[in-house]
Amino acid sequence: MSSSARRLATPVIILCATALFAPPSLAGPLGHLFSGKPKAEVARTDTGAQAIADAVRQALDERRYVDAADLLEKARVAKITSPRLVCLDGELLLAHGQFSDALTMFRGAATDPAEKAHALEGEGLALSMLGKSDQAMDDLKQATAADKSQWRAWNGLGREYDIRHEWKLSQAAYTQALAVAGTDSNHAVVLNNRGYSHLLQNQTTLATADFVAALDKDPALVAARTNLRISMAIDDDRAAVLNNVGLAAVIRGDYREAEKLLNEAIDAKGKYYARASDNLQLAKELEAHAAENPSATPDATP
Repeated sequence: MSSSARRLATPVIILCATALFAPPSLAGPLGHLFSGKPKAEVARTDTGAQAIADAVRQALDERRYVDAADLLEKARVAKITSPRLVCLDGELLLAHGQFSDALTMFRGAATDPAEKAHALEGEGLALSMLGKSDQAMDDLKQATAADKSQWRAWNGLGREYDIRHEWKLSQAAYTQALAVAGTDSNHAVVLNNRGYSHLLQNQTTLATADFVAALDKDPALVAARTNLRISMAIDDDRAAVLNNVGLAAVIRGDYREAEKLLNEAIDAKGKYYARASDNLQLAKELEAHAAENPSATPDATP
């Protein structure tokens, strides 16, 4: 198996945190919101909070995380706040892999009726990345029930169903996500994850088609490009597929899933499989470490 075939990229769950940061561009139509207006007056300006939230939403969608962070910080300094801004702050934390902090943010906004679906979506995604699968599933289902346009929640449900090998349900979730994803970059994320799901099922032809479609939507999506190389290199080597996917599960912190897949890889090989055995040992060691350090999170992109 080639070296590239050992680097299976994990699914993209929220945002592509490895995207290049664009330089901040905070001057312009929002500048007056952060000027000399007394703080007490600014805090009561709902239209100000809405305008800033719209700008943060656009920055996050365009992966301009530096801009989003600067806008949120300026809002905090000016004491401009709203449940929507809290949720957007949670999204930024998710993009940077700070899942526990993101969870706190989303839970703080969940009591607001207007942001409940958004907050539940964020909670579910954070819990999923923290390995709390059952709680994640419950929140994501509630989010999609409250607002069927929550594409990230549908995408997260697809991942959770994949973990459970409930393939029909995962495909249905990805189909729903694609129906409401909106932008090309969002579609690319879902297509990559659906392709990854096909790869989990050793359906390399379908996987390759999805990775190609993802790159057509967003040529900069590194995960899809890496997965495409892997899918094309597999050539129906089931043991290698299971080892690669098992290693990917290790990287994203799904240690139980990783152990299951790596054991299947060893069984599929029919003889001693050194690489899968080494990866299995790594998964067990990392799982033990995570149990001793529950606040630790895997160093991987969501």
